[in-house]
Formats: sequence, structure tokens, C-alpha cells
Amino acid sequence: MKVLALDYGSARTGVAVSDPTGTLARPLEVVENASAPAGLRHLAELVEREEVERIVVGLPVTLRGERGAQAEETEAFVSALRGVTEVPIESFDERFTTKLAEAQPSEAPPDAVAAAHLLSTYLEWQSALPR
Repeated sequence: MKVLALDYGSARTGVAVSDPTGTLARPLEVVENASAPAGLRHLAELVEREEVERIVVGLPVTLRGERGAQAEETEAFVSALRGVTEVPIESFDERFTTKLAEAQPSEAPPDAVAAAHLLSTYLEWQSALPR
């Protein structure tokens, strides 16, 4: 299953995509102002172009697992994204993805690398679930 991951930020949103088997993640791009109408349209186009079957959005919870203002903003973004695509959308804990991206040298933008880390973690979690 091909999955698109979004590391949402109010200014920049990192995007990563898996291979068709849902095992490898690669950074794709960064979308500016993803929650604006133009950003949402662009994301809907990416979903169609990449032929993804699921979208995973990183949910920024605190180290204690609590939801703060950023998590609420992300949930509002997910709600808006549901209005432009019929592909199922899941939220997934994104703790440490930005720090991991900053520690890994890459030619891809850091926000897209963070999305790839999020996606890798999600894909590993999915593969460990009982079938």
C-alpha cells in the first residue's frame, strides 16, 4: 500500500511517500502554507499523482503524550484535508522526527526528511501489527 506522510507546520509542511509495497520512505517535497486553499489543492493533486492509498499526518504530542496548541492546529488541518480528498487519513505520533531529520545529512529539505522519518516509523509500526 502506497502511503503519503505529512509533517505539518503552519508555514511549511514536509511531504514523503512510500514505495508501492509500503516498505520504503523517501522525502518528496515541502508545501508552503499547506492549510491554505492553494496548499490543500496541491496536496490533493499530490495524492492523486502519487496514487496513494493512505495519508499519515504527524501529530505533535508532548513528551508526556499530551496534546497542546500545535496538536489542535494539526487536527484542524487534518479536518480541512479530509475536505479535499477521499483517501483515508490517520494521525501518528511524530515525536523526535524533526530532531532525527536535523541529525541526518541530506540534500532534501529538512521538513521533507522529517516526513520521511515519520513515514518510516509508521510503516514499521504497521508491519508489526497482527494480520
